[in-house]
Amino acid sequence: MLNPLAKLNPDLFDDKKVKMVATRDGFGEGLIMAGEKDKNVVALCADLTESTRMEAFAKKFPERFFEMGVAEQNLATIGSGLGVSGKIPFIASYATFSPGRNWEQIRTTIAYNNSNVKIVGAHSGISVGPDGATHQAIEDITTMRVMANMKVFVPCDAIEAKKATLAAAKVFGPIYLRVGREKTHLFTTENSSFTPGKAEVLWETPGRKNPDVLIIGAGPLLYNVLVAARDLEKDKISSVVLNCHTIKPLDGKKIIELAKKARAVVTVEEHQVIGGLGGAVAEVLAKHAPTPIEFIGMQDTFGESGKAVELIEKYEMGVKDIKAAVKRVVRRK
Repeated sequence: MLNPLAKLNPDLFDDKKVKMVATRDGFGEGLIMAGEKDKNVVALCADLTESTRMEAFAKKFPERFFEMGVAEQNLATIGSGLGVSGKIPFIASYATFSPGRNWEQIRTTIAYNNSNVKIVGAHSGISVGPDGATHQAIEDITTMRVMANMKVFVPCDAIEAKKATLAAAKVFGPIYLRVGREKTHLFTTENSSFTPGKAEVLWETPGRKNPDVLIIGAGPLLYNVLVAARDLEKDKISSVVLNCHTIKPLDGKKIIELAKKARAVVTVEEHQVIGGLGGAVAEVLAKHAPTPIEFIGMQDTFGESGKAVELIEKYEMGVKDIKAAVKRVVRRK
């Protein structure tokens, strides 16, 4: 059953009623709200203002918007200067370009100096679809979470993306905010919780003190996780679903607590399984609560051109694949 504390959309499983909105749209809305709340919020973009959803901010606050052109390294370094000068800069591009093309500048000028910059990686994951492997950022969580001082937010839907943007404006220091292009299920609500660094239980099978499996996800694929959890309940497999929207700092305390009860874990992410959410969870469990674990995500391969939903299925991140992974890990525990 859905956790009442999570306050999720009651129409979650009704395809005719649930809305589909891209997480980048939530970012765009949140950026305007952050700008209204604090005059120090500024925005910089690398020639992708409409695609990254910075366009509305640029129109409302033209004196606080800076178009950098196709120059991602300048985007990072100028953002860094603003971040150590009392401003709250949001810098945006496709994730394959930022942090993909300017990783060293982000590391040296932003993270090393603990500059108050918010790096927005748009069009992340393979759900970019037809743009193909060159534009599908599936390594960005790994490369950003290894940086000292860097925090990493991966919102699950547009509402959470808005909340994550507002939170990023208030939390001092470098933050990587990962958003996507494809319209995805809107399953949280305005009343759903979002606290940086605190993972949120979305689903728990009733009447079971010790569930069969803990499923940990981040980003829009959490919708597939919830559908899988509902189906698994019919198969007499109990579960807890954890929304790990903050991958760094990871809510290790909550993960350890739930993993000890379940004694089996599955991680789900639209990203390489090497070093991303799954890697972060495995690091925590290996040290504090060794647990059988399965990883759903890109399995050390590049993507290809195609429709987003088809690619999710091809690379085994669909509902059936999550259920299969759960059944495998439950047999191992």
